[in-house]
Formats: sequence, structure tokens, C-alpha cells
Amino acid sequence: MTYARTEPTDQEPDIRARPPLVREFLLVAGLFLAYKFGRQAANGHVEEAFRNAGNVWDLERALHLPGEGAVQGLLLHSQPLIHAANTYYAAVHFPATALFLVWLYWRRPRHYVRSRRVLAALTGAALVLHLLFPLAPPRMLPAAGLVDTGQVYGPTVYGQTPATDTMANQFAAMPSLHVGWAVMVAVGLIVATRSRWRWLWLLHPALTLLVVVGTANHYWLDAIVVGAMLAVALAVFRLPLSARTVPARQSRPDLRGSVEGAPVPAYAGGGAPGAFASVGPSPSFGAAGGSAEPADGADAGSRAPARAGAAR
Repeated sequence: MTYARTEPTDQEPDIRARPPLVREFLLVAGLFLAYKFGRQAANGHVEEAFRNAGNVWDLERALHLPGEGAVQGLLLHSQPLIHAANTYYAAVHFPATALFLVWLYWRRPRHYVRSRRVLAALTGAALVLHLLFPLAPPRMLPAAGLVDTGQVYGPTVYGQTPATDTMANQFAAMPSLHVGWAVMVAVGLIVATRSRWRWLWLLHPALTLLVVVGTANHYWLDAIVVGAMLAVALAVFRLPLSARTVPARQSRPDLRGSVEGAPVPAYAGGGAPGAFASVGPSPSFGAAGGSAEPADGADAGSRAPARAGAAR
């Protein structure tokens, strides 16, 4: 019987699985620039973005999702707390994901390749959705009655108005890549490490979700949609077998019987007591003279004691 445990082989990094550093740097930088320029290309659909925002808001109420205002109300009880939430939104998103990829590259190369592919696929799909479904965030929707906490309390990564914002597309709320990347960071680190504390990485996406909703930058549906997209990407880009499992022990006889090839008492199969037979390949018979010659290893069980005596 073979036993295996589903734990990452993280004793030493597999250098052979590590892609060339310069190529990876250029690839990741190129993907980032393509995403930034793509978001800019999706800017300017003002009427459509606000119409979609109204539809999303109505759909959330029809689904009886909790109001985004409830989370923001908790943050607004303390100015330092809302300032910390704005800082988390502005300063943690990109650095945390970059550090995650760098650590995986050096310490878990096989996990790095898979995580980079998942993030690239998720980001590319999100960009397509930004182009097809421009969406104004809840902080811009009058029906929501929410505060633009970034503009009021700071810091903020957006311009005062979408028309004057040359750094970001404010109508790219659906889906929330803040949440998607945070979930991927947590999942990637949980899978790639063995520490009993690794589940605490789930605090990162949990805090990110509360921050993006509480600062009125995203709807609940933005997080739900990106979660579904990430699940598809994770299913498509699976870890290689060598990075998922590692043998725990070799085959061994079952205590209740024997494994294939192990000597068993001959009387178990109807032979004479005291003799041993091998449960294995049948003896091969010679072609000439009809004499029977046992195959190599067929009588290994009976010859083993003789060999041991000769060695002594």
C-alpha cells in the first residue's frame, strides 16, 4: 500500500523549475503596462458607466445583499480608522502582490509559474470586462449616498474627477482586482507553505474586501464576480503533480496479508506446510526437452537463507 500526503515539497527550491529572471521581469512588467494602458482605453464611457452602476445597485438590493453603507458607517466612526482604510487601499494592493511573486520565484518556483499564469489570466479577463462593462463605483452613485472617503479624508489614488484623472480609470469597478489579487496571494501562500499559521493569510483578502467596500470604491458584486473568475483560472492552471504531492513512505506489506511479490506460506495456497511459495510471475518453461526452469527470483524466498549462511 502506498501512502502520500498532499503537502508542498518546500524543503529546498527546485532551481530547475525557476524561469530566467530577466525574462520574467520583462514579462511581468509588460503585462502591468498593458493593463494600465488598457484601463485608460476603457475610460470616458460616462453615461454607460452610471447606467450600469444603477443596474448593479438595484440588483444587489433585489438579491438582499448587505448595503455598502453599513461597512462605511463602521469606518466613519473613527477618523484614524478611515484614514488607515484609505492607506490600505492605496498602498498595499500592488506591493503585496509583487512581494508575493518575488518570494514564490526564489523559494517556490513551481508555485510561482502557476501563480503568475493565474494572475495574468485573471487580470486579462478583468480588462476585457472593464471594456465591455464600464461601471461607476458606489462613491459616485447618488442613489448610494456614500462618502468618497479618499477625497474627504485621504489619501487617494484617484483624481478629483474622472475627466481629469490621467493615472487611472475610475469606471473600472467591475470586477475588483484588489479583491482578486488579494485572494490569489492568500491561496498561493497557503498552498506553497506548511506552517500551521499559514491560514492567517486569509486576513489579507478579508481586510481588502472590507476596505474596498467601506471606502465606496467597489460593490459587493465586484468581489463576487472576481471570485468566480479566479476560481475558473485556478481550475484551468493547476499545479504540476510534483509540486502538489510528495511520497510519505514506500510500499509495505499489509498486516492482514501480503503484497504482490512477498513470500507467503505454501499451505495458504494448498502446498505442503513449511514450504514457501512466491506470489509472483509463474515459472518459465524451457523450450528444449520440456524441462522446467524457474525464472529468476521465483525461488528467492527459499534461497535467501542459504545466501545468508554462505555470507557468514
